[in-house]
Amino acid sequence: MKDIVFATGNRNKLREAREILGGDFNILMPADFGFEEDIPETHETIPENAEEKARFVWDRFHRDCFADDTGLEVDYLNGAPGVYSARYAGEPKNPVENVRKLLAELEGVPFEKRTARFRCDVALVENGKLTLFEGICEGHIALEPMGELGFGYDPVFIPQGMDKTMAMLSLEEKNSVSHRGRAMDKLVCYLKGKAE
Repeated sequence: MKDIVFATGNRNKLREAREILGGDFNILMPADFGFEEDIPETHETIPENAEEKARFVWDRFHRDCFADDTGLEVDYLNGAPGVYSARYAGEPKNPVENVRKLLAELEGVPFEKRTARFRCDVALVENGKLTLFEGICEGHIALEPMGELGFGYDPVFIPQGMDKTMAMLSLEEKNSVSHRGRAMDKLVCYLKGKAE
């Protein structure tokens, strides 16, 4: 089983990654090496942030690692919150306040005009070499939060072709349609292809 470090402190993301990557990989976190600080993400684009986080972990621990950065892009808001999704309502990060701010900004906007997408970039660093993978999930922003599962904007994001928010989907259902699931699937195909 191959060890690989996921450059995150988010245990929800870790759970999703373990579900997607399956039993072929032993996924570790920086916390497993005693690192509990925030990993820097200082760039203006999602792929640059993913790369920054992966390179930070590689430079610190010299272990193969991957990182993701995700953003919610709402067409009516000209692509906002985008790269600022995790801190949309300000510091410190507060998912409930982020959702509240998003819904306030879309107040009165009809459902058909609430088109949006989740974008996820996964950066893999192996032996210092970078490879990027992207996943996109199109959908709409719900009129109000629905569902108890998931995290972040999941309670207000309805994937295209569905009538439920991501927070109403099982982990398996979510991973089959989500932006992170799609990007991670590409990561898995790449890693397994190299192992064969």
